[in-house]
Amino acid sequence: MNLVIVESPAKAKTINKYLGDDYIVLASYGHIRDLPSKNGSVDPDNDFKMLWEVDSFSKKYLKEITEAAKESSKIILATDPDREGEAIAWHVKEYLNEKKLLKDKSVERVVFNEITKKAVTHGIDNPRQIEPLLVNAYMARRALDYLVGFNISPILWTKLPGSKSAGRVQSVALKLITEREHEIELFNPEEFWTLKINFKDSNNNSLIANISQLDTKKIEKFSFKSKDDINNAINQIKEIKFNISDISTKVVNRNPSGPFTTSTLQQVSSGRLGFGASRAMQIAQKLYQGIDIEGEAVGLITYMRTDGTNISKDAVSIFRDFIKNEYGNEYVPKDPLSYSGKKAKNAQEAHEAIRPTDIYRSPDKVKKYLSADQYKLYDLIWSRALSSQMEPAQFDRNTITINSEDNKTICKTSGSVIKFDGFLKVFKDQKKEEDESILPEVKKGPINIESLLDEQHFTQPPPRYSEASLVKKLEELGIGRPSTYASIISVISTRGYAEAINKRFHPTDRGKLISAFLEKLFS
Repeated sequence: MNLVIVESPAKAKTINKYLGDDYIVLASYGHIRDLPSKNGSVDPDNDFKMLWEVDSFSKKYLKEITEAAKESSKIILATDPDREGEAIAWHVKEYLNEKKLLKDKSVERVVFNEITKKAVTHGIDNPRQIEPLLVNAYMARRALDYLVGFNISPILWTKLPGSKSAGRVQSVALKLITEREHEIELFNPEEFWTLKINFKDSNNNSLIANISQLDTKKIEKFSFKSKDDINNAINQIKEIKFNISDISTKVVNRNPSGPFTTSTLQQVSSGRLGFGASRAMQIAQKLYQGIDIEGEAVGLITYMRTDGTNISKDAVSIFRDFIKNEYGNEYVPKDPLSYSGKKAKNAQEAHEAIRPTDIYRSPDKVKKYLSADQYKLYDLIWSRALSSQMEPAQFDRNTITINSEDNKTICKTSGSVIKFDGFLKVFKDQKKEEDESILPEVKKGPINIESLLDEQHFTQPPPRYSEASLVKKLEELGIGRPSTYASIISVISTRGYAEAINKRFHPTDRGKLISAFLEKLFS
Protein backbone atom coordinates (compact mmCIF):
# COMPACT_ATOMS: atom_id res chain seq x y z
CA MET A 1 0.00 0.00 0.00
CA ASN A 2 1.22 3.54 -0.81
CA LEU A 3 0.23 6.37 1.54
CA VAL A 4 -0.20 9.82 -0.04
CA ILE A 5 -0.37 12.83 2.31
CA VAL A 6 -1.85 16.17 1.17
CA GLU A 7 -3.05 19.24 3.11
CA SER A 8 -6.75 19.38 2.51
CA PRO A 9 -9.56 16.82 2.47
CA ALA A 10 -10.98 18.29 -0.79
CA LYS A 11 -7.63 17.73 -2.51
CA ALA A 12 -7.39 14.23 -0.96
CA LYS A 13 -10.81 13.30 -2.36
CA THR A 14 -9.90 14.47 -5.88
CA ILE A 15 -6.48 12.77 -5.94
CA ASN A 16 -7.88 9.53 -4.51
CA LYS A 17 -10.11 9.21 -7.59
CA TYR A 18 -7.11 9.59 -9.91
CA LEU A 19 -4.74 7.12 -8.24
CA GLY A 20 -6.75 3.94 -7.79
CA ASP A 21 -6.77 1.16 -5.19
CA ASP A 22 -3.02 0.84 -4.50
CA TYR A 23 -3.03 4.26 -2.88
CA ILE A 24 -4.63 5.71 0.23
CA VAL A 25 -4.80 9.52 0.31
CA LEU A 26 -5.08 11.31 3.67
CA ALA A 27 -5.13 14.99 4.64
CA SER A 28 -2.98 16.65 7.29
CA TYR A 29 -5.50 19.55 7.49
CA GLY A 30 -2.77 22.18 7.10
CA HIS A 31 0.21 22.53 9.44
CA ILE A 32 0.49 19.77 12.04
CA ARG A 33 3.01 21.40 14.38
CA ASP A 34 3.89 24.92 15.40
CA LEU A 35 5.98 26.85 17.90
CA PRO A 36 4.15 26.93 21.25
CA SER A 37 3.46 30.53 22.33
CA LYS A 38 5.68 30.46 25.39
CA ASN A 39 9.17 31.64 26.20
CA GLY A 40 12.05 29.70 24.67
CA SER A 41 10.27 28.22 21.59
CA VAL A 42 13.03 29.82 19.51
CA ASP A 43 16.46 30.13 21.09
CA PRO A 44 18.56 32.77 19.25
CA ASP A 45 21.62 31.95 21.41
CA ASN A 46 21.52 28.28 20.49
CA ASP A 47 21.63 28.53 16.69
CA PHE A 48 17.92 29.44 16.65
CA LYS A 49 16.93 26.01 17.96
CA MET A 50 13.16 25.56 17.66
CA LEU A 51 10.82 23.52 19.84
CA TRP A 52 7.83 22.22 17.90
CA GLU A 53 4.52 21.10 19.37
CA VAL A 54 1.67 19.19 17.73
CA ASP A 55 -1.46 21.29 18.02
CA SER A 56 -4.56 19.68 19.51
CA PHE A 57 -6.59 20.10 16.29
CA SER A 58 -4.08 17.93 14.36
CA LYS A 59 -3.90 15.04 16.83
CA LYS A 60 -6.82 13.02 15.45
CA TYR A 61 -5.66 13.45 11.82
CA LEU A 62 -2.11 12.44 12.76
CA LYS A 63 -3.45 9.33 14.47
CA GLU A 64 -5.09 8.34 11.15
CA ILE A 65 -1.86 9.09 9.23
CA THR A 66 0.23 7.13 11.76
CA GLU A 67 -2.03 4.05 11.51
CA ALA A 68 -1.92 4.14 7.70
CA ALA A 69 1.87 4.66 7.69
CA LYS A 70 2.38 1.41 9.66
CA GLU A 71 0.64 -0.52 6.86
CA SER A 72 2.33 1.28 3.95
CA SER A 73 5.55 0.44 2.11
CA LYS A 74 5.89 3.89 0.53
CA ILE A 75 4.99 7.31 1.90
CA ILE A 76 4.40 10.07 -0.66
CA LEU A 77 4.34 13.66 0.62
CA ALA A 78 2.16 15.56 -1.87
CA THR A 79 1.52 18.83 -0.05
CA ASP A 80 1.25 22.14 -1.96
CA PRO A 81 4.12 23.18 -4.27
CA ASP A 82 5.35 26.16 -2.23
CA ARG A 83 7.32 27.02 0.90
CA GLU A 84 4.49 26.22 3.32
CA GLY A 85 3.76 22.96 1.48
CA GLU A 86 7.43 21.96 1.75
CA ALA A 87 7.34 22.78 5.46
CA ILE A 88 4.26 20.61 6.08
CA ALA A 89 5.92 17.73 4.21
CA TRP A 90 9.05 18.16 6.36
CA HIS A 91 7.01 18.26 9.60
CA VAL A 92 5.06 15.12 8.68
CA LYS A 93 8.28 13.27 7.84
CA GLU A 94 9.97 14.42 11.07
CA TYR A 95 6.91 13.41 13.12
CA LEU A 96 6.76 9.92 11.55
CA ASN A 97 10.51 9.60 12.03
CA GLU A 98 10.21 10.40 15.75
CA LYS A 99 7.53 7.70 15.98
CA LYS A 100 10.09 5.33 14.33
CA LEU A 101 7.68 4.56 11.49
CA LEU A 102 9.99 5.25 8.53
CA LYS A 103 12.31 2.28 8.94
CA ASP A 104 12.51 0.26 5.67
CA LYS A 105 10.00 2.59 4.01
CA SER A 106 10.71 4.85 1.05
CA VAL A 107 9.66 8.48 1.47
CA GLU A 108 9.10 10.65 -1.60
CA ARG A 109 8.13 14.28 -2.14
CA VAL A 110 5.91 14.98 -5.15
CA VAL A 111 4.37 18.22 -6.37
CA PHE A 112 1.76 19.19 -8.92
CA ASN A 113 0.83 22.65 -10.04
CA GLU A 114 -2.71 21.64 -10.97
CA ILE A 115 -5.02 18.84 -9.84
CA THR A 116 -5.80 17.01 -13.04
CA LYS A 117 -5.26 13.32 -13.77
CA LYS A 118 -2.36 14.10 -16.12
CA ALA A 119 -0.57 16.40 -13.63
CA VAL A 120 -1.07 14.06 -10.64
CA THR A 121 0.19 11.00 -12.55
CA HIS A 122 3.17 13.00 -13.83
CA GLY A 123 3.95 14.15 -10.27
CA ILE A 124 3.80 10.61 -8.85
CA ASP A 125 6.08 9.37 -11.66
CA ASN A 126 8.67 12.12 -10.97
CA PRO A 127 9.32 12.19 -7.21
CA ARG A 128 12.10 14.21 -5.55
CA GLN A 129 13.46 14.73 -2.04
CA ILE A 130 12.32 17.42 0.39
CA GLU A 131 14.10 20.68 -0.55
CA PRO A 132 16.12 21.80 2.53
CA LEU A 133 16.48 25.41 1.27
CA LEU A 134 12.70 25.84 1.14
CA VAL A 135 12.35 24.33 4.62
CA ASN A 136 15.05 26.71 5.92
CA ALA A 137 13.23 29.66 4.32
CA TYR A 138 10.05 28.59 6.15
CA MET A 139 11.94 28.26 9.44
CA ALA A 140 13.50 31.72 9.09
CA ARG A 141 10.06 33.24 8.43
CA ARG A 142 8.48 31.34 11.32
CA ALA A 143 11.32 32.26 13.74
CA LEU A 144 11.03 35.93 12.72
CA ASP A 145 7.25 35.92 13.17
CA TYR A 146 7.68 34.35 16.60
CA LEU A 147 10.49 36.64 17.75
CA VAL A 148 8.74 39.81 16.55
CA GLY A 149 5.26 38.86 17.77
CA PHE A 150 6.29 37.14 20.99
CA ASN A 151 8.68 39.86 22.12
CA ILE A 152 6.61 42.89 21.18
CA SER A 153 3.05 41.72 21.92
CA PRO A 154 3.66 41.43 25.74
CA ILE A 155 5.02 45.02 25.80
CA LEU A 156 1.79 46.14 24.11
CA TRP A 157 -0.34 44.20 26.61
CA THR A 158 1.28 45.95 29.57
CA LYS A 159 1.55 49.45 28.07
CA LEU A 160 -1.72 49.49 26.08
CA PRO A 161 -4.22 47.17 27.79
CA GLY A 162 -6.71 45.63 25.36
CA SER A 163 -4.20 45.47 22.49
CA LYS A 164 -4.08 41.97 21.08
CA SER A 165 -0.84 41.68 19.13
CA ALA A 166 1.93 43.08 16.97
CA GLY A 167 3.46 41.25 14.03
CA ARG A 168 6.12 41.34 11.35
CA VAL A 169 3.71 42.19 8.49
CA GLN A 170 0.59 43.18 10.40
CA SER A 171 2.29 46.11 12.16
CA VAL A 172 3.70 47.48 8.88
CA ALA A 173 0.28 47.24 7.21
CA LEU A 174 -1.26 49.10 10.16
CA LYS A 175 1.46 51.77 9.92
CA LEU A 176 0.61 52.31 6.23
CA ILE A 177 -3.08 52.78 7.13
CA THR A 178 -2.35 55.22 9.99
CA GLU A 179 0.22 57.20 7.97
CA ARG A 180 -2.32 57.63 5.17
CA GLU A 181 -4.93 58.86 7.70
CA HIS A 182 -2.38 61.37 9.02
CA GLU A 183 -1.75 62.66 5.48
CA ILE A 184 -5.52 63.08 5.00
CA GLU A 185 -5.86 64.98 8.31
CA LEU A 186 -3.06 67.38 7.35
CA PHE A 187 -4.31 67.85 3.80
CA ASN A 188 -5.18 71.37 2.71
CA PRO A 189 -7.42 71.49 -0.39
CA GLU A 190 -6.40 73.97 -3.11
CA GLU A 191 -8.89 75.67 -5.40
CA PHE A 192 -8.41 75.52 -9.17
CA TRP A 193 -10.63 76.08 -12.20
CA THR A 194 -10.88 74.50 -15.65
CA LEU A 195 -12.12 76.17 -18.82
CA LYS A 196 -13.32 74.42 -21.96
CA ILE A 197 -14.62 75.90 -25.19
CA ASN A 198 -17.67 74.56 -26.98
CA PHE A 199 -17.12 75.22 -30.73
CA LYS A 200 -19.56 74.94 -33.67
CA ASP A 201 -18.59 74.81 -37.33
CA SER A 202 -20.62 75.99 -40.36
CA ASN A 203 -22.33 72.56 -40.58
CA ASN A 204 -23.52 72.79 -36.97
CA ASN A 205 -21.02 70.16 -35.72
CA SER A 206 -20.21 70.61 -32.02
CA LEU A 207 -16.75 70.12 -30.50
CA ILE A 208 -15.65 70.61 -26.89
CA ALA A 209 -11.94 71.44 -26.71
CA ASN A 210 -9.41 71.97 -23.92
CA ILE A 211 -7.18 75.06 -23.99
CA SER A 212 -3.54 74.01 -24.13
CA GLN A 213 -2.06 77.49 -24.68
CA LEU A 214 -3.54 80.94 -24.03
CA ASP A 215 -1.76 84.01 -25.43
CA THR A 216 1.55 82.02 -25.67
CA LYS A 217 1.26 80.80 -22.06
CA LYS A 218 1.01 77.02 -21.54
CA ILE A 219 -2.16 76.12 -19.60
CA GLU A 220 -1.59 73.78 -16.65
CA LYS A 221 -3.64 72.45 -13.74
CA PHE A 222 -3.19 75.55 -11.57
CA SER A 223 -3.20 78.20 -14.34
CA PHE A 224 -6.64 79.38 -13.19
CA LYS A 225 -6.68 79.61 -9.40
CA SER A 226 -9.83 81.67 -8.91
CA LYS A 227 -13.04 82.88 -10.54
CA ASP A 228 -11.25 86.18 -11.35
CA ASP A 229 -8.58 84.31 -13.36
CA ILE A 230 -11.35 82.52 -15.27
CA ASN A 231 -13.28 85.75 -15.97
CA ASN A 232 -10.11 87.39 -17.36
CA ALA A 233 -9.49 84.36 -19.59
CA ILE A 234 -13.11 84.33 -20.80
CA ASN A 235 -12.96 88.02 -21.75
CA GLN A 236 -9.71 87.41 -23.61
CA ILE A 237 -11.05 84.35 -25.50
CA LYS A 238 -14.29 86.06 -26.57
CA GLU A 239 -12.24 88.49 -28.67
CA ILE A 240 -10.36 85.75 -30.54
CA LYS A 241 -11.23 84.27 -33.95
CA PHE A 242 -10.44 80.54 -34.28
CA ASN A 243 -9.64 78.15 -37.14
CA ILE A 244 -9.33 74.37 -37.29
CA SER A 245 -5.65 74.10 -38.24
CA ASP A 246 -4.95 70.38 -38.06
CA ILE A 247 -6.82 67.06 -38.10
CA SER A 248 -4.56 64.08 -37.42
CA THR A 249 -5.22 60.37 -36.99
CA LYS A 250 -2.87 57.75 -35.62
CA VAL A 251 -3.33 54.12 -34.64
CA VAL A 252 -2.80 53.44 -30.93
CA ASN A 253 -2.30 49.91 -29.57
CA ARG A 254 -3.47 48.74 -26.17
CA ASN A 255 -1.71 45.60 -24.95
CA PRO A 256 -3.30 42.84 -22.87
CA SER A 257 -2.31 42.40 -19.21
CA GLY A 258 -0.48 39.28 -18.06
CA PRO A 259 -2.30 36.33 -16.46
CA PHE A 260 -3.07 36.67 -12.74
CA THR A 261 -0.66 36.26 -9.85
CA THR A 262 -2.13 35.90 -6.33
CA SER A 263 -1.82 39.61 -5.71
CA THR A 264 -3.25 40.83 -9.06
CA LEU A 265 -6.14 38.34 -8.70
CA GLN A 266 -6.95 39.83 -5.29
CA GLN A 267 -6.74 43.38 -6.67
CA VAL A 268 -8.84 42.83 -9.82
CA SER A 269 -11.49 40.63 -8.15
CA SER A 270 -11.86 43.35 -5.52
CA GLY A 271 -12.35 46.07 -8.17
CA ARG A 272 -14.54 44.10 -10.58
CA LEU A 273 -16.40 41.61 -8.41
CA GLY A 274 -16.28 43.32 -5.01
CA PHE A 275 -14.63 40.26 -3.38
CA GLY A 276 -12.35 40.85 -0.39
CA ALA A 277 -8.88 39.24 -0.48
CA SER A 278 -9.93 36.35 1.83
CA ARG A 279 -13.09 35.64 -0.16
CA ALA A 280 -11.25 35.59 -3.49
CA MET A 281 -8.65 33.17 -2.07
CA GLN A 282 -11.28 30.81 -0.60
CA ILE A 283 -13.11 30.58 -3.92
CA ALA A 284 -9.85 30.13 -5.88
CA GLN A 285 -8.79 27.36 -3.46
CA LYS A 286 -12.02 25.48 -4.19
CA LEU A 287 -11.55 25.89 -7.97
CA TYR A 288 -7.98 24.55 -7.60
CA GLN A 289 -8.82 21.62 -5.33
CA GLY A 290 -11.63 20.29 -7.44
CA ILE A 291 -15.22 20.88 -8.50
CA ASP A 292 -17.60 17.96 -8.94
CA ILE A 293 -18.39 17.68 -12.66
CA GLU A 294 -20.61 14.73 -13.53
CA GLY A 295 -19.35 12.59 -10.67
CA GLU A 296 -15.69 13.42 -11.23
CA ALA A 297 -13.77 15.97 -9.15
CA VAL A 298 -11.87 18.26 -11.51
CA GLY A 299 -9.34 20.97 -10.60
CA LEU A 300 -10.32 23.93 -12.80
CA ILE A 301 -7.37 26.27 -12.20
CA THR A 302 -3.64 25.94 -11.45
CA TYR A 303 -2.18 26.60 -8.00
CA MET A 304 -3.52 29.95 -6.75
CA ARG A 305 -0.64 31.03 -4.49
CA THR A 306 1.92 32.23 -6.98
CA ASP A 307 3.87 35.29 -7.99
CA GLY A 308 4.98 33.83 -11.33
CA THR A 309 3.85 35.87 -14.35
CA ASN A 310 4.32 33.33 -17.16
CA ILE A 311 2.47 30.17 -18.17
CA SER A 312 3.88 26.85 -19.35
CA LYS A 313 4.89 26.40 -22.99
CA ASP A 314 2.36 23.56 -23.40
CA ALA A 315 -0.48 25.71 -22.09
CA VAL A 316 0.54 28.63 -24.34
CA SER A 317 0.47 26.49 -27.48
CA ILE A 318 -2.99 25.10 -26.52
CA PHE A 319 -4.18 28.68 -25.87
CA ARG A 320 -2.92 29.75 -29.30
CA ASP A 321 -4.77 26.87 -31.04
CA PHE A 322 -7.93 27.71 -29.09
CA ILE A 323 -7.74 31.41 -30.05
CA LYS A 324 -7.19 30.52 -33.72
CA ASN A 325 -10.15 28.09 -33.78
CA GLU A 326 -12.57 30.21 -31.74
CA TYR A 327 -11.76 33.75 -32.90
CA GLY A 328 -9.62 33.48 -36.04
CA ASN A 329 -5.98 33.78 -37.06
CA GLU A 330 -5.89 37.56 -36.79
CA TYR A 331 -6.25 37.30 -33.00
CA VAL A 332 -3.11 35.16 -32.57
CA PRO A 333 0.17 37.12 -32.14
CA LYS A 334 3.11 36.10 -34.34
CA ASP A 335 5.09 34.97 -31.26
CA PRO A 336 3.81 33.87 -27.83
CA LEU A 337 3.69 36.81 -25.39
CA SER A 338 5.94 36.79 -22.32
CA TYR A 339 5.36 38.70 -19.07
CA SER A 340 8.70 38.06 -17.33
CA GLY A 341 9.38 41.78 -16.93
CA LYS A 342 6.16 42.36 -14.96
CA LYS A 343 7.05 40.56 -11.74
CA ALA A 344 6.78 41.80 -8.15
CA LYS A 345 9.71 43.07 -6.09
CA ASN A 346 10.59 39.86 -4.22
CA ALA A 347 8.91 37.36 -6.56
CA GLN A 348 9.98 33.75 -6.01
CA GLU A 349 8.38 32.57 -9.26
CA ALA A 350 8.23 28.93 -8.22
CA HIS A 351 5.06 28.39 -10.29
CA GLU A 352 3.17 29.48 -13.32
CA ALA A 353 0.68 32.32 -13.15
CA ILE A 354 -2.94 31.33 -12.43
CA ARG A 355 -4.66 29.85 -15.48
CA PRO A 356 -7.43 27.36 -16.31
CA THR A 357 -6.20 23.73 -16.33
CA ASP A 358 -8.10 23.22 -19.58
CA ILE A 359 -8.88 26.28 -21.71
CA TYR A 360 -11.54 24.29 -23.62
CA ARG A 361 -13.56 24.21 -20.37
CA SER A 362 -15.01 27.66 -21.00
CA PRO A 363 -16.93 29.42 -18.21
CA ASP A 364 -20.27 28.77 -19.98
CA LYS A 365 -19.57 25.03 -20.23
CA VAL A 366 -18.97 24.66 -16.48
CA LYS A 367 -21.45 27.29 -15.26
CA LYS A 368 -24.04 24.74 -14.17
CA TYR A 369 -21.54 23.01 -11.83
CA LEU A 370 -20.43 26.24 -10.10
CA SER A 371 -21.95 28.57 -7.54
CA ALA A 372 -22.56 32.16 -8.71
CA ASP A 373 -19.33 33.43 -7.07
CA GLN A 374 -17.25 30.50 -8.32
CA TYR A 375 -18.51 31.19 -11.84
CA LYS A 376 -17.63 34.89 -11.62
CA LEU A 377 -14.08 34.18 -10.42
CA TYR A 378 -13.49 31.35 -12.89
CA ASP A 379 -14.75 33.58 -15.73
CA LEU A 380 -12.31 36.31 -14.62
CA ILE A 381 -9.32 33.90 -14.44
CA TRP A 382 -10.21 32.16 -17.71
CA SER A 383 -10.67 35.34 -19.74
CA ARG A 384 -7.62 37.13 -18.29
CA ALA A 385 -5.34 34.11 -18.96
CA LEU A 386 -6.65 33.57 -22.50
CA SER A 387 -6.55 37.28 -23.40
CA SER A 388 -2.91 37.47 -22.26
CA GLN A 389 -1.97 35.48 -25.38
CA MET A 390 -4.04 37.55 -27.85
CA GLU A 391 -3.24 40.45 -30.18
CA PRO A 392 -3.37 44.02 -28.81
CA ALA A 393 -6.53 46.08 -29.40
CA GLN A 394 -6.15 48.89 -31.94
CA PHE A 395 -7.77 52.32 -31.78
CA ASP A 396 -7.89 55.11 -34.35
CA ARG A 397 -7.01 58.17 -32.29
CA ASN A 398 -8.11 61.47 -33.85
CA THR A 399 -6.83 64.84 -32.66
CA ILE A 400 -8.30 68.15 -33.85
CA THR A 401 -6.20 71.29 -33.25
CA ILE A 402 -7.89 74.67 -33.19
CA ASN A 403 -5.70 77.84 -33.30
CA SER A 404 -6.28 81.56 -32.99
CA GLU A 405 -5.43 83.55 -36.12
CA ASP A 406 -2.15 84.75 -34.57
CA ASN A 407 -1.37 81.15 -33.35
CA LYS A 408 -0.87 82.43 -29.78
CA THR A 409 -3.85 80.44 -28.44
CA ILE A 410 -4.20 76.71 -29.11
CA CYS A 411 -7.06 74.31 -28.25
CA LYS A 412 -7.16 70.55 -28.73
CA THR A 413 -9.69 67.77 -28.59
CA SER A 414 -9.19 64.03 -29.06
CA GLY A 415 -11.37 61.01 -29.59
CA SER A 416 -10.76 57.40 -30.42
CA VAL A 417 -12.67 54.68 -32.16
CA ILE A 418 -11.91 50.99 -31.80
CA LYS A 419 -10.47 49.64 -35.03
CA PHE A 420 -9.68 46.03 -34.01
CA ASP A 421 -10.86 44.61 -30.67
CA GLY A 422 -7.96 42.11 -30.21
CA PHE A 423 -7.80 40.84 -26.61
CA LEU A 424 -10.81 43.02 -25.65
CA LYS A 425 -12.97 40.43 -27.42
CA VAL A 426 -12.35 38.16 -24.40
CA PHE A 427 -11.38 40.46 -21.52
CA LYS A 428 -13.48 43.61 -21.52
CA ASP A 429 -11.51 46.54 -20.16
CA GLN A 430 -14.03 48.32 -17.92
CA LYS A 431 -12.15 51.43 -16.88
CA LYS A 432 -11.03 52.15 -20.44
CA GLU A 433 -14.48 52.15 -22.02
CA GLU A 434 -14.64 55.94 -21.79
CA ASP A 435 -11.67 56.11 -24.20
CA GLU A 436 -14.18 55.58 -26.97
CA SER A 437 -15.37 59.05 -27.90
CA ILE A 438 -16.18 59.77 -31.51
CA LEU A 439 -15.42 63.19 -32.96
CA PRO A 440 -17.63 64.62 -35.72
CA GLU A 441 -16.37 64.87 -39.33
CA VAL A 442 -14.99 68.43 -39.68
CA LYS A 443 -12.84 70.29 -42.22
CA LYS A 444 -10.02 72.77 -41.75
CA GLY A 445 -11.18 76.37 -41.66
CA PRO A 446 -12.99 78.92 -39.46
CA ILE A 447 -14.98 77.73 -36.41
CA ASN A 448 -17.13 79.73 -33.97
CA ILE A 449 -17.31 79.77 -30.19
CA GLU A 450 -20.74 78.53 -29.09
CA SER A 451 -20.16 78.76 -25.33
CA LEU A 452 -17.47 78.68 -22.62
CA LEU A 453 -17.64 76.05 -19.88
CA ASP A 454 -15.90 76.91 -16.62
CA GLU A 455 -15.84 74.65 -13.57
CA GLN A 456 -14.50 75.01 -10.05
CA HIS A 457 -12.46 72.14 -8.52
CA PHE A 458 -10.54 71.43 -5.32
CA THR A 459 -7.54 69.13 -4.97
CA GLN A 460 -8.39 65.85 -3.23
CA PRO A 461 -6.51 64.20 -0.34
CA PRO A 462 -4.80 60.86 -1.06
CA PRO A 463 -7.41 58.08 -0.88
CA ARG A 464 -7.58 55.70 2.10
CA TYR A 465 -6.40 52.16 1.36
CA SER A 466 -8.85 49.56 0.11
CA GLU A 467 -7.98 45.86 0.43
CA ALA A 468 -6.78 45.92 -3.19
CA SER A 469 -4.58 49.02 -2.86
CA LEU A 470 -3.13 47.81 0.47
CA VAL A 471 -2.18 44.47 -1.12
CA LYS A 472 -0.59 46.38 -4.01
CA LYS A 473 1.39 48.64 -1.66
CA LEU A 474 2.69 45.76 0.50
CA GLU A 475 3.77 43.92 -2.65
CA GLU A 476 5.52 47.03 -4.02
CA LEU A 477 7.42 47.40 -0.74
CA GLY A 478 8.39 43.71 -0.78
CA ILE A 479 6.71 43.11 2.60
CA GLY A 480 5.11 39.72 3.33
CA ARG A 481 3.92 37.22 0.73
CA PRO A 482 0.79 37.50 -1.44
CA SER A 483 -0.51 34.23 0.04
CA THR A 484 -0.66 35.76 3.54
CA TYR A 485 -2.06 39.21 2.70
CA ALA A 486 -5.67 38.02 3.03
CA SER A 487 -5.15 36.76 6.60
CA ILE A 488 -3.09 39.83 7.64
CA ILE A 489 -5.87 42.16 6.46
CA SER A 490 -8.50 40.21 8.37
CA VAL A 491 -6.34 40.26 11.56
CA ILE A 492 -6.12 44.08 11.45
CA SER A 493 -9.92 44.30 11.16
CA THR A 494 -10.92 41.61 13.68
CA ARG A 495 -8.55 42.97 16.34
CA GLY A 496 -10.16 46.37 16.06
CA TYR A 497 -7.09 48.24 14.76
CA ALA A 498 -8.87 49.46 11.63
CA GLU A 499 -12.41 49.33 10.29
CA ALA A 500 -13.58 49.14 6.72
CA ILE A 501 -16.07 51.91 5.91
CA ASN A 502 -17.29 51.87 2.29
CA LYS A 503 -14.52 49.35 1.56
CA ARG A 504 -11.80 51.76 2.75
CA PHE A 505 -9.66 51.28 5.87
CA HIS A 506 -10.02 53.86 8.65
CA PRO A 507 -7.66 53.28 11.60
CA THR A 508 -9.41 53.14 14.97
CA ASP A 509 -8.10 55.18 17.92
CA ARG A 510 -6.50 52.00 19.26
CA GLY A 511 -4.88 51.33 15.86
CA LYS A 512 -3.42 54.85 15.79
CA LEU A 513 -2.17 54.48 19.37
CA ILE A 514 -0.48 51.13 18.71
CA SER A 515 1.17 52.39 15.55
CA ALA A 516 2.48 55.52 17.28
CA PHE A 517 3.68 53.45 20.26
CA LEU A 518 5.56 50.96 18.04
CA GLU A 519 7.09 53.77 16.03
CA LYS A 520 8.38 55.39 19.24
CA LEU A 521 9.65 52.03 20.50
CA PHE A 522 11.71 51.47 17.35
CA SER A 523 12.90 54.95 16.46
